[in-house]
Amino acid sequence: MDSPLLFAVGLSLFFGTLSAAIAANKNRSKYGWFFAGVLLGPFGLLVAVLRRIKPVVVVVDVQADFTSAHNGTLATSGSDESYLKTVSSATRAFKDAGLTVFATQDWHPANHMSFADNHPDKKPFDTIEISDGWIQTLWPVHCVQDTDGAALAIEPGIISDVIRKGQDPQFDSYSGFRDDGGVKTLLREKLTEAGAKSLIIYGIATDYCVKATVLDALQLGYKVCLVTDLCRGVSEDTSLSAITEMAEKGAFIMQSLDLKKALRF
Repeated sequence: MDSPLLFAVGLSLFFGTLSAAIAANKNRSKYGWFFAGVLLGPFGLLVAVLRRIKPVVVVVDVQADFTSAHNGTLATSGSDESYLKTVSSATRAFKDAGLTVFATQDWHPANHMSFADNHPDKKPFDTIEISDGWIQTLWPVHCVQDTDGAALAIEPGIISDVIRKGQDPQFDSYSGFRDDGGVKTLLREKLTEAGAKSLIIYGIATDYCVKATVLDALQLGYKVCLVTDLCRGVSEDTSLSAITEMAEKGAFIMQSLDLKKALRF
């Protein structure tokens, strides 16, 4: 429920309860107090329920291979140790505030089709055409299952659950919700279990996996807050374009983290 609507409902119930209580006191009527209780009870229940509906945090692919701090094979610009400390600190603050925190994790088999090494005469950032005219960018080998490069690069204790993606060798999976073949991850199921209505999303890479996750979340009906200072992209131009597209599709863009505002989102 939006804040103005909640305020209007609360104000209406408050004055209704107050009027009933005054009438009860003035007329010495037990029924006035009864009606005051009837009005106040639902208001208290409404407030209790709404206070429980908190946003859920989705940290996208903050993994060693995507960071310069870990000399990753597909490191994004600005993903140094300072960036990781900032992300960990922000995520810890959300966790301490009682929010559920999910992290997505690229988890590719070594023979994944998006790796340039698996295509003769191809190099990273070349493109190939796959089924139905789909154009696939080829990447350096990255985030291979059970390797150091696939490890999450933030403190594991602040993550409620990890959602792995990209496990099918035939399909890439930029979105945290599904792969390019349409097979769903566990993210939506986990969000449903958490009662999520709104999401706070940040991570790597702004122009690929963050963008795909945000757009799918919006399409599924979630409210989305994107914290851009906690994101890193493959390139500046495509990252700016991605942020513009996400905003146009309905995402709220928060450049610098405002914890109080984010918690009310």
